[in-house]
Amino acid sequence: MSDTDADEDDEEAEAEPAVELGDGPDVAGEPVARVASRLTWPATRSDVRAQEGDAEIRTPEGPRELDAVLAESEVPLFESRSEFVRAVEDVVGRGPVATE
Repeated sequence: MSDTDADEDDEEAEAEPAVELGDGPDVAGEPVARVASRLTWPATRSDVRAQEGDAEIRTPEGPRELDAVLAESEVPLFESRSEFVRAVEDVVGRGPVATE
C-alpha cells in the first residue's frame, strides 16, 4: 500500500462518525458530568448554585434544575468533581434517564 492509499483511508475514517446516532426520542436536560466539567474544584454549594444553578440536568425522573437539586443536598463544600456528581446522584438517584 502506498502513502497515498493510507492517506485516503485516514480521510475516509475521519469523515465517518465514530458512533452512529439513532433517530430515537430526545433526552431533556444535560448530563451532570457535563455541568461538573465547567466548574473548578473545590467549590462551595453556594458557588455552584450561583454559577450553574439554572442548568437543567438529566435525572431518572426527568429533567430537574440543578439549583433545586442542590437545595436538597446537605453538602456545603464539594472537594472534587466526583464528590459533586455523587452528591447530586444521592438526591436524584441513579438509573436510566427518561426520554421525551
